[in-house]
Amino acid sequence: MLSRRTQEHRAENALTAALARERAREGKLPAIVDLTTSNPTTAELPYARGALQASLSRPGALVYEPAPLGLPIAREAAARAFASASVDIDPSRVAVMASTSEAYGALLKVLCDVGDAVLVPAPSYPLLAWLARFEGVELIPYPLVYADRWHVDLDAVRARVTERTRAIFVVSPNNPTGSYLARGELEALAAIGLPIVSDEVFAPYPLVGREDQPLRDALAEHGLAASALDVTHAAPLVLSLSGLSKLAGLPQMKAAWVGVGGTDSLVRDALSRLELVCDVYLSVSAPTQHGLGALLDASDGVTRAIRARTRKNLARLRAVMQAAPSCSVLHAEGGWYAMVRVPETRSDEAWALSLLEGERVYVHPGYFFDVARGAMLVVSLLCPEAALEEGARRIARHVEAHA
Repeated sequence: MLSRRTQEHRAENALTAALARERAREGKLPAIVDLTTSNPTTAELPYARGALQASLSRPGALVYEPAPLGLPIAREAAARAFASASVDIDPSRVAVMASTSEAYGALLKVLCDVGDAVLVPAPSYPLLAWLARFEGVELIPYPLVYADRWHVDLDAVRARVTERTRAIFVVSPNNPTGSYLARGELEALAAIGLPIVSDEVFAPYPLVGREDQPLRDALAEHGLAASALDVTHAAPLVLSLSGLSKLAGLPQMKAAWVGVGGTDSLVRDALSRLELVCDVYLSVSAPTQHGLGALLDASDGVTRAIRARTRKNLARLRAVMQAAPSCSVLHAEGGWYAMVRVPETRSDEAWALSLLEGERVYVHPGYFFDVARGAMLVVSLLCPEAALEEGARRIARHVEAHA
């Protein structure tokens, strides 16, 4: 009687089951070192609590003003967020939504009919599979290949384009590979002639260049693109996603935005269709919209703290892993995650289970993210620094003892 698209296979995976068992023993054993932290609000960051609370108390929030693409004040704040990354976009080309997940769903509705397909990177975060399934859209993965850094296999992308392909999705920097699109890769993708949907939520956190360097300058030194909106001269349509969740460390405030670029006629059509979709839901709260600019201003310290922590933690992880010759930390350029290659004497799931049960360290195995080759562990760089260092030491010790 219920739909197939919402039918979930609820069988617990081995790692989740083991985590529940180990947490039940925490009164008798030391606490688990969790290296999967993804929630900034519980990561010991310096939130300006008073300013954040005040930002949600604007008098205008008491008046209901339905605006499908967002109130002008919110669209202007989102445009300023793009400007902070040296991306110049008019507020009229910005749509404000409740989350990047909602934005993905809206864009799939605008770009695709049921049975159409979009190209997506692999490895990457698995949430998009569910969002596409809910819209009846097929995901066609294209590989990211590691050779000193992660590269888009452009030949594979081109080979996967069919008459059903409606868009190319990219994540820059990617989760979990930490790879930005190279400028040449972005230009090559634009030349294919399909709409580009670019998830740039982790873009404010480069791991290359100097910490105090403007984002665009830091990335340009390494041949990396700051935003897919840089190729609106070449691609017919570009849709760039960001939001409070990562930029401000405020996932609970529920605001994200889409910047739309490309040929004028397609931009107008896309915005008109987005307006129709958003008008059905009107999901962004008035307090968040009226306070968006203030929320961003009040979160500048958290953004800088995350940027500093992720860089320090990556350096710390690399230093600790030097004591484990059978491990290597893969090159990462941005974001909150790092990948550690471990020996292929066992699967990455087996390594994650062994670390949890033997060292009380919780990490994600690479297969969670559709890593196709090698045994990989994914470590969060958002963790408090002491936890990251302790967890890394336990990983190095355990892998060397059992390689």
